[in-house]
Amino acid sequence: MKIHAAVARAPHMPFSLERLDLEEPREGEILVRVVATGVCHTDIVMRDQHLPVPQPVVLGHEGAGIVERVGPGVTKVAPGDHVVMTFNSCGHCPSCNDHEETYCHEFFPRNFFGARADGSSGLSCEGERVHGNIFGQSSFASHALCHERNIVKVPGDADLALLGPLACGIQTGAGAVMNALKVEPGKVLAVFGMGSVGLAAVMAARVVGASRIIAVDVNETRLALAAELGATDIVNGRTSDAVAAIMAMTGAGVDYAIDASGVPAVIDQCVRVLAPRGTCGIVGASPHGATLTLDLTHILSGGRRVRGIVEGDSNPDVLIPLLIDLHRQGRFPFDRFITFYDFADINQAVEDSEKGIVLKPVVRQPAV
Repeated sequence: MKIHAAVARAPHMPFSLERLDLEEPREGEILVRVVATGVCHTDIVMRDQHLPVPQPVVLGHEGAGIVERVGPGVTKVAPGDHVVMTFNSCGHCPSCNDHEETYCHEFFPRNFFGARADGSSGLSCEGERVHGNIFGQSSFASHALCHERNIVKVPGDADLALLGPLACGIQTGAGAVMNALKVEPGKVLAVFGMGSVGLAAVMAARVVGASRIIAVDVNETRLALAAELGATDIVNGRTSDAVAAIMAMTGAGVDYAIDASGVPAVIDQCVRVLAPRGTCGIVGASPHGATLTLDLTHILSGGRRVRGIVEGDSNPDVLIPLLIDLHRQGRFPFDRFITFYDFADINQAVEDSEKGIVLKPVVRQPAV
């Protein structure tokens, strides 16, 4: 079938809007008519080859839409179902067997290699191979092929245009609080970086009952929004020493810290504000090969912990519907930081994201 898609053909260059051929769904695959897709920093990283994703490629990994057809063997969804497409996993490695799919041993091949597990791509342009299957979907397109393992059925009356970012960035921030760190009521949390991931962590911390939620950023507008969404304290890391400010607020430090920046110097700050037995969770993506130097005595003497967190340790079939329900209750208003663009304006959406003009751009397909 013919579809419309945004193709990345060269690093640091705009996406090319093209008409492509898309195969019919194979066994275990699902054809989704895309309604909207979030634009994530990871899409930009892949476009610009900071991760070795082959080109030409259709990116997009925060897609939401409606099932049109299913391949043989699919039982999870049926045509007409409303779905969110999230990260893919193999289903048979030790991590998947332990229901820890975010740490799938094949996470990179299944999500970043631009091909199915057998090496094929369902996309082409006049006989030229176009890489697909990014995060098991490649949803910068009018239609996407995904898999039972990376599709989540959502209520039919939910606003699909809003839901795509739940697939990656927002579930990462919320899941870091709810699943990975398991922040308890009455505990103190600091979140460094008030992009969509950090703001999701702030909102989730309010949901779970953290007594103090400290938001750190260098942008006053984002800090003001964080305060509206649940932060009890804000720290501008540009105008003050974030570590000194947090220690002055708390005395002993924080029970949990989350880094959503990926900047090694900021991660160091996260670790330095931990109270004894505190845990730092790293969710921000650092440049490939980036290293971190930490005060080991500080970690050892206080029993402090540092851990990486992928996709919020999420079981998407559980977390995404929960976040939708919390949004309906008014307790998780992630729509506050979404900005919509027409799909034809995807390059403007990416540019505005890179410049920090918007927090979470979402590109919408034309109504059918």
